[in-house]
Amino acid sequence: MSNIVWKIKTFDEFTVPELYAVLKARIDVFVIEQNCPYPDLDNSDQKAVHIWAEENGDVLAYCRVFDKGIKYDETSIGRVLTTEKARGKSLGKLLIKYAVETIENRFHTSEIRISAQDYLLKFYGDFGFKDTGKKYLEDDIPHTEMIRK
Repeated sequence: MSNIVWKIKTFDEFTVPELYAVLKARIDVFVIEQNCPYPDLDNSDQKAVHIWAEENGDVLAYCRVFDKGIKYDETSIGRVLTTEKARGKSLGKLLIKYAVETIENRFHTSEIRISAQDYLLKFYGDFGFKDTGKKYLEDDIPHTEMIRK
């Protein structure tokens, strides 16, 4: 996997093929793979900074980050995914590392709140995120709110 390119862009910086590839990856993972019909297009992409790894035009890993006051009082990371063909290659770890760095560099804070799927609590814990105790079902999937200070 030597042709991987990492990209960080605002909504207005997307090319049409990039936007299509990102939306396809999000639907493939969250809607089809997790069998979870939900409104992925939530009018928040326009306010986000998008971070992703691609290879030959295919998205391998993706997330979006938000400044304070958009999703939470703190900055946040959401729509975190690794596509099926890219799993087991540590791209998810690199993605979160880049997301945290992007937040620190662009928004000048390291306080980040996330809504984590419960099976990923240890994964996010390795990056300094702590369980807030707030647990809930989001689209029938168990989630926990986590914070990194």
